[in-house]
Amino acid sequence: MQFADTLLKKLNPTLYYKLGIYLVLITTNCIILAVPLLNTDNNYNFLQSITLGLGSGAGFSLALIIMASIRERLELANVPKPFQGMPIAFIVTGLIALAFLGFSGLITI
Repeated sequence: MQFADTLLKKLNPTLYYKLGIYLVLITTNCIILAVPLLNTDNNYNFLQSITLGLGSGAGFSLALIIMASIRERLELANVPKPFQGMPIAFIVTGLIALAFLGFSGLITI
């Protein structure tokens, strides 16, 4: 999502500003469509499907809120020149991914 957002902003600023918030919504909807596909692929029953849907929705919402708030803070921060733009976005995304892996118990210290 971050990659598509930054790429469109650099390559076609007019389209980027016309799409505005809808670019993020389009990309997010593509991610959310994966949940029904997982339900079908794993042959989940009704209760398992509802649980996966609610959990995925909460997780996606949390990730979007965290990423949006960090992006807002980064716009006001004094980021060194080599890290401005895409590099800092990848660093932040990697740190968020590590945090979520820690919540799932995959990383133990």
